[in-house]
Amino acid sequence: MNIAQKAENFVFQLFKDSLSSDYIYHNFNHTLRVVNSVKILIENENINPDDAELLLVASWFHDSGYIEGGESHEKRSSTIAEAFLKDNNFPEEKIEKVKLLILATEMNREPQSLLDKIMRDADCSHFGDNNYFNYCDLLKDEWKATLGKEFSKLEWAENNLNFFVNAHRFYTNYAQQNWQPQKDANIAIIQEKIKSLKKGKKEKSKTKDILNQKKLEKFDSPERGIDTMFRVTLNNHTKLSQIADSKANILLSVNAIIISIALSTLIPKLDSPTNAHLIKPTFIMLLFSVVSIIFAILSTRPKVSSGTFTRKDIEDKKVNLLFFGNFHKMPLEEYTWAVNEMMKDRDYLYNSMIKDLYFLGLVLDRKYKLLRSTYTIFMIGIITSVIAFVVAFKSV
Repeated sequence: MNIAQKAENFVFQLFKDSLSSDYIYHNFNHTLRVVNSVKILIENENINPDDAELLLVASWFHDSGYIEGGESHEKRSSTIAEAFLKDNNFPEEKIEKVKLLILATEMNREPQSLLDKIMRDADCSHFGDNNYFNYCDLLKDEWKATLGKEFSKLEWAENNLNFFVNAHRFYTNYAQQNWQPQKDANIAIIQEKIKSLKKGKKEKSKTKDILNQKKLEKFDSPERGIDTMFRVTLNNHTKLSQIADSKANILLSVNAIIISIALSTLIPKLDSPTNAHLIKPTFIMLLFSVVSIIFAILSTRPKVSSGTFTRKDIEDKKVNLLFFGNFHKMPLEEYTWAVNEMMKDRDYLYNSMIKDLYFLGLVLDRKYKLLRSTYTIFMIGIITSVIAFVVAFKSV
């Protein structure tokens, strides 16, 4: 496992154990977005592998200081990263570079190098995202919960516009060419919003861009916060599930290689009396590899329910129609009728969404428990096998 993967695991566990639930914007989901933006910039700005590694590690840690609050979090983030990297025997000169990259995300600091510019652009990549207003609302709610700051719609729009125009710019060529156009579109939406609020009118924005008009309507939706919560939480669940499946696949591949090598190289030689001392260590290694594979498979093995329901189930609101396992065997006409019935009932719809998130959470809990057991078995197996081989060779 490389240092970036170790950093990912460390930050995920750190946020899970220590980050306040009030931080609905500056959390693992935001960190993941920044890391993905860094990867895009690394590829398009032709960054060499050594610098890419530094950028990825810095991006995983850049907001880790939020576990103790937002003020001066960059300095705390660099300290947390330094301690982690020292524990993992990372070279001292590279540790200092990672710390400087984290500090480059301070808004009042002018980036000096291309790597600094990549960190700044990745941290602010959501300014050039068509989902900017959803992220913006999360930040507003986070400030209210953590800092006690409240803004009227007009104040918040004016603050956003001022920051966009006077305090931020993209630095890298890729960001300027690919993210700046959407940032400009977002600025236009904010300007229309301010104009509408100042005039006290309720009509929709007069922008000609239909997509931007729909975003402006979302800006005023009374249920926008609920929709955003469901969307962000579902996306977070999906990302965590993908991470778990990826780790399980790694273990499957590693153990499959170990078994393949053992079957082709070691076992054919065990029938020789001179190699009798290798029998026990070999089978210990194979046993732990097989058990690791079984647990890895269990962690990714899907579970599908009956796939049917009755009209009475729909009338009694007992079926979650958002999960495919509850309807995959039903005719299209019946499913269409059921979904229409669900959409007529707001409580039924939202309760179905809540159930969907809840059971996804149970699946994630099962996956990560099995995955933790798999890693433990694999680690014990490797250690035991090495000890067994050492003892076997010494006894010859």
